[in-house]
Amino acid sequence: MVFDRSFSSDRSFAGHARFVLTRLKVSVLFTMDEPGINDTIELLERFLKILKEEQVFDQNAHHPVVRFLHPSELHKEIPISLHEESASDEEIERAIRQTIRYSVKTSSPHFHNQLYAGIDKYGLIGSWLTDVLNTSIYTYEVAPVFTLMEMEIIRKSAELFGYPADNSDGILNPGGSLSNMYGMVMARFRKTPNVKELGLRESPQLVCFTSEQGHYSIVKAAHWLGLGVNNVYKVQTDEYGRMKPNDLRRLVKKSRDENKLPFFVNATCGSTVLGAIDPLEEIYAICQEEELWFHVDACLGGSVIFSKKYQHRLLGIALSDSLAWNPHKMLGVPLQCSLFLVKHKAALDTVNSVKAKYLFQQDKFYDVTWDVGDKSVQCGRKVDAMKFWLMWKARGTSGFEQSVEKAMYCAEYFLKRIKETPGFRPVLSEYECNNVCFWYIPPSMRGQEETPIWWRDISRVTTKIKESMVLDGSLMIGYTPLPNLLVNFFRMVVSCEPPPTEASMDYVISQIERFGANL
Repeated sequence: MVFDRSFSSDRSFAGHARFVLTRLKVSVLFTMDEPGINDTIELLERFLKILKEEQVFDQNAHHPVVRFLHPSELHKEIPISLHEESASDEEIERAIRQTIRYSVKTSSPHFHNQLYAGIDKYGLIGSWLTDVLNTSIYTYEVAPVFTLMEMEIIRKSAELFGYPADNSDGILNPGGSLSNMYGMVMARFRKTPNVKELGLRESPQLVCFTSEQGHYSIVKAAHWLGLGVNNVYKVQTDEYGRMKPNDLRRLVKKSRDENKLPFFVNATCGSTVLGAIDPLEEIYAICQEEELWFHVDACLGGSVIFSKKYQHRLLGIALSDSLAWNPHKMLGVPLQCSLFLVKHKAALDTVNSVKAKYLFQQDKFYDVTWDVGDKSVQCGRKVDAMKFWLMWKARGTSGFEQSVEKAMYCAEYFLKRIKETPGFRPVLSEYECNNVCFWYIPPSMRGQEETPIWWRDISRVTTKIKESMVLDGSLMIGYTPLPNLLVNFFRMVVSCEPPPTEASMDYVISQIERFGANL
């Protein structure tokens, strides 16, 4: 699908959405003339009108990022309860408007609360079209175009990360947690290939390794895969949150001394809090020596690969056996869009295939190698490739490069500004990804002895400023402690969507000063 760029002078979200609905209406009315279809089109047109009236696509900085209500208050405001009788058209429209009104506006330039933000207009249209066509991506028979799109996304992504074109594969998943779990399943099969038929009972006790600042999905995967959470060994990190290779060596030896079998190492490119990138080449060398599967969780930091200026920070990622990447984070692909890539062509099929004959018949009239569903742990699987494919088609690799470099520049600009602004103190002196963590010290607490009680109060200042900004609706930014740093600090996340600016970075500083001045 390629858009006619001259369809309208309106380049807004609403203009693109109106174009899609118009094309859908024309297509449907030429092929079918059923009242139900016309009703659907009319409902969609009314919905688009509501979106415009509620200014969903307006990224005006003056609109609140959230109109926060506590759960009991929100229950009174919105008729959440479901009933035996159907609701009227007026009730449905009111419910839609209220849903918009009281939901968080992640496309606001003042939403920095999570690792995702905003939404790309081409991605949105791809997401809508996916839902309009409503299919599952397990056989070419029911998803011919989407199958080709997913395979192209996998091919281009593998190429981007330096995986060999003729010996790599991948799949799109509902989130990075499942993508990381795929890596563990692949590693387990390579180390104990009989596990597929015989289960864990016949296997030695397997042990995996991740940094103490790695994503918690590794621990959850150990539980779901029957390994036990105590068999996830947490590797120490340095002052920047990066895995220490020497401690990884120590823990691998420790596991062998305990008569356990090490099988999997998870390195991180863009840790959840500090955005740390582990030393990939050193970790790879250890994995080679110890015969361990080398997986990289690049869910956050993987998008840096688009930038010629910053991609050196991912040096060594091409050496991995597998990796996870979430374009729905930094790039702004609509949730959800998560890739698992593996540097072994037939491995996914070998590990996961059970050859269900009702679905994956081998005597079909077309080339059944395009039936990709058997390599998935899921049966029904939502099409997540279309929105990313359409974005890539419309913007090109060069467009993604520009977006990533703008986000990284603004993160660096923000760090520079807080270093020179009284009251702000960065947790680290430099950052490798698009996260910037910092404390704010109100005027009343500056110049005091920094005792444990002082730090306890700084932690409370952080939560109080956060609360005030959310209740005001002016800014959403997250806060967190770390296991070795139990004092809350702000985590600023700078994403590609909506496109950040120096002004939007300055705004964050001014709002924190505004609400923290009198604490």
